[in-house]
Amino acid sequence: MSVLLALCVALLPLATPGRGTRQWEPCTDLRPLDILAEAVPPDGAAAGIRVVQVQGARGLQLLAAAPRALSFPASRVFFRCDFFPEEFSIVVTLKAPSLPPKKNEYLLTVMAEGLDALLLGLLYSAARLHFLFRSEDAAGIWQTRVSFRSPALMDGQWHTLVLAVSEGSFSLTTDCGLPVDIMADVPFPATLSVQGAQFFIGSRRRTKGLFTGLLRQLVLLPGADATPWLCPCRNAELAVLSIPRILQGLTGKPEDNEVLKYPFETSMKVTLGPRPPCTEAEDAQFWFDAGRKGLYLCVGSEWVSVLAAKERLDYVEEHQSLFTDSETLGIEVFAIPEAGLFIATANRKATSTIYKWTDGKFASYQDIPTHQAQSWRHFTIGKKIFLAVANFEPNEKGQEFSVIYKWSQRRLRFTPYQRVPTHSARDWEAFEVAGEHFLAVANHREGDNHNIDSVIYKWNPGTRLFEANQTIATSGAYDWEFFTVGPYAFLAVANAFNGTSTRLQSRLYVRLAGCFQLFQSFLTFGAADWEVFHIGERIFLAVANSHSYDVEMQVQNGSYVINSVIYELNVTAQTFVRFQEILTCSALDWEFFSVGEDYFLVVANSFDGTTFSVNSIIYRWQGYEGFVAVHSLPTFGCRDWEAFRTAAGAYLVYSSAKEPLSRVLKLRTG
Repeated sequence: MSVLLALCVALLPLATPGRGTRQWEPCTDLRPLDILAEAVPPDGAAAGIRVVQVQGARGLQLLAAAPRALSFPASRVFFRCDFFPEEFSIVVTLKAPSLPPKKNEYLLTVMAEGLDALLLGLLYSAARLHFLFRSEDAAGIWQTRVSFRSPALMDGQWHTLVLAVSEGSFSLTTDCGLPVDIMADVPFPATLSVQGAQFFIGSRRRTKGLFTGLLRQLVLLPGADATPWLCPCRNAELAVLSIPRILQGLTGKPEDNEVLKYPFETSMKVTLGPRPPCTEAEDAQFWFDAGRKGLYLCVGSEWVSVLAAKERLDYVEEHQSLFTDSETLGIEVFAIPEAGLFIATANRKATSTIYKWTDGKFASYQDIPTHQAQSWRHFTIGKKIFLAVANFEPNEKGQEFSVIYKWSQRRLRFTPYQRVPTHSARDWEAFEVAGEHFLAVANHREGDNHNIDSVIYKWNPGTRLFEANQTIATSGAYDWEFFTVGPYAFLAVANAFNGTSTRLQSRLYVRLAGCFQLFQSFLTFGAADWEVFHIGERIFLAVANSHSYDVEMQVQNGSYVINSVIYELNVTAQTFVRFQEILTCSALDWEFFSVGEDYFLVVANSFDGTTFSVNSIIYRWQGYEGFVAVHSLPTFGCRDWEAFRTAAGAYLVYSSAKEPLSRVLKLRTG
């Protein structure tokens, strides 16, 4: 779609019959026109509509007895002339009900004066979304229909659609995803007269075809495709261009203690007991913590305190010394429903161990043979529970592979499920994209060659095995980190060493057209870890730099004391930009966690060039100041940090790569 029509034709004088020749100007302002706000009665009359809140967002619902409740004359927005724009886009945010086959419901119509003649309409069925418009030539008048296959609207969730029209080109974008384009034989008319016409929201001026779901946003943008205005967006299903004031904000008391102008409904549930998950299913629901006498609201993916004293981190104390069979290079904390909380330690020697949280401490639960294990990764596929280990060395027979274990509900133990060929594997990353499950392995080296492929495996539901799906060239790969931004999936790799230098480009990939493609590169120095985290709407990506080394330069102790970097996503520029540098000592891991309303980062400092007895630091988020050091924790060869919670409170646990001892620390709050 072209840029604004004003720029396209600003210098072209147009001839108008009966008026002579004059400078062209659009029939309406070239700005977002909030059609829904235009239709909501300005005096607050509530006839025929009500406000309903679902999943934390408000929408308008039409009553069957009043199909014309949301309507207004077209002249209200087309005030300079009587023609609908030739190029435009329509933005709709809706929660659609399930429809039986062959039933249609209207989202928007423009009806001719005095007749049951549709000039323009948008409606949907169980299988398709249809855009209708009136066409006319010397042969007569007919109705043109452009149909898009169903964008899966009827899943009980909110969705935002952008329909962009430019002559014969029609494009539909759902939740900031990839657009679906159609080139129609019949273009949208350049002169569709709307003289005397009427806009109807959610109907065609009658009860038949009345929209029975919820409408939150309906915006007409003349002259432009609205997609770049909305996307990318972290919450793409509720991306906002313009919504009526009555639908903005969270529920609360009416201003000045007035009675609400609109009937209002909301579904509310209060959960008791231990801390439940906070997902889309629980969004806008409450949880009452009887132990702390606190009421919490699920917002996004976090429980936000509503009625409780603010919890703040006061100090950190040692809770448990966890003795391991050997030095531990990685730890993974995870929970298994009806079984409990566990931690898996990746030990340097031939046996790694799984511990279970019992009576407030971790106790040995299961030993698993490994070969200089580097890390564990817990993940689920449906009801199946898996645990994958990254083995760095070959077994006694010289075979080099890592192993995926599956939880046995009968034995209550992990059992071997699949062997995967790897090359000095450092890390596994498990993730899901569009309902498909993947595992990415960071292959560090093959023999003395560090410049090898790391592999992304995809779960085959037929064979119930992981199969190679894509290879990505890496250099001494140390870590993978997966995250999403709106509908886009990203995968970051930490490249640590290419055989001669640690000064390398670590890469960020985005999944497009069924595979991961390069999105951005970062200069790193022995990168050992990526950590992605959110603070409000802001998205950050932190890299742990471990060592500045080049085979051609003389190694100095100071090469381990270097800056690690935090990047922030600039949505406008669609790139991560440098946000803050933090001096670290051969950093090997970052861990992000929160206590109450405060956010923290803890770094695993492992070596300063002289000693492994180096303090690891907890940094607190302080807004404009960024992250500021608040706690200094004595550690020895610190390799990995994990944060977790139990009913008794919040904890940190770290592993040591230089002694057979990990430590569990309790976060004391005041």
